[in-house]
Amino acid sequence: MTDEKKHKHVREPLIHLAKRDNLPRSKALLIRTIAIALGILITCVFGFLIIGWSPSRIVHAMLDGTFGTENRRWDLFEKTAILLCISLAVTPAFRMRFWNIGAEGQTLIACLTSAACMIKLGDKLPNPVLLLVMLVLSITAGMIWALIPAIFKAFWNTNETLFTLMMNYVATQITSYFIYIWSVPKGSGHIGIINPTTHSGWLVSIGDYPYLLNILVTIVMTITSYIYLNHCKHGYEISVVGESEKTARYIGINVKAVILRTMCISGAICGLAGFLIVSGADHTVITGSVGGLGFTAIMVSWLAKFNPLAMSFFAFMIAFLGKGAKEITTLSGLDSSFADIVTGFVIFCIIGCEFFINYKIKMRRKEAKHE
Repeated sequence: MTDEKKHKHVREPLIHLAKRDNLPRSKALLIRTIAIALGILITCVFGFLIIGWSPSRIVHAMLDGTFGTENRRWDLFEKTAILLCISLAVTPAFRMRFWNIGAEGQTLIACLTSAACMIKLGDKLPNPVLLLVMLVLSITAGMIWALIPAIFKAFWNTNETLFTLMMNYVATQITSYFIYIWSVPKGSGHIGIINPTTHSGWLVSIGDYPYLLNILVTIVMTITSYIYLNHCKHGYEISVVGESEKTARYIGINVKAVILRTMCISGAICGLAGFLIVSGADHTVITGSVGGLGFTAIMVSWLAKFNPLAMSFFAFMIAFLGKGAKEITTLSGLDSSFADIVTGFVIFCIIGCEFFINYKIKMRRKEAKHE
């Protein structure tokens, strides 16, 4: 082989991608802010093309739909709290690289458990005792529903994504069955407000704020989750198992025990969310009680990079977009799917901006001329 062939010049591509080593937080925050603004801008353009509203009118309608009245503000905070609570539930499993797609079913089965307690024990137990029974059983139901796929994963290495996803459908069908039995009139498909006169099993209101207790519980859970995942031994074990199971075993971590324990925690927090939905907000159960929040929570957790404190912002943003867009559909007479489209625009832009946070585009440098 001649020296000429050995040193043959390889032409560099005109444009290529390079992974960023470490982007400063201020720049990452700026990129995400631009992405959110771009998503809102796309929403305004889309709204103008569909209903002919000006951007200012669209933004005003969204703000009015979320902050226009005191009831709307508290409803926004309550929806944020429930979404955040479910997001906290999936985060430990995701940090462990256990893809728990079953938060929807785990929360729904807890909703059904809370409703069953209200129906069967509402006139037999004092309200404080009833609430305690509902809380314990709802958390237990969520834990069991999460533990089933965890056992199969830990001992037989089954695919947790498909397993937890299928468990959602099982939970929906079980709930549908009991709703048919308990609904009044029978078979109507909706239980209705449970115990509207005695309020048995309803969480107490703090002052004139019916959802304040839900919000406070979620705040406590957020802080607790952050400390648990970042400053406790269990949180360290979760991270190690997520990085490499072989490394975890090498340093003496019981991987099976970590999987089972983490999924129990995940299911327990889903159980708490189900209890808050039935006892603290809806006072009823239908197959749509969770309303897809189990899947939205996955997005919230991922966008926040599994940081419980950062999740509060993304949960608030998604709740704000959903409520604001519903106000637009109400005023304009559009189909309710418009709200999902608006949320999708903004989330798409946020997900897209992660590309620019992790990678940079480099142009080919001009080659120096040689004699």
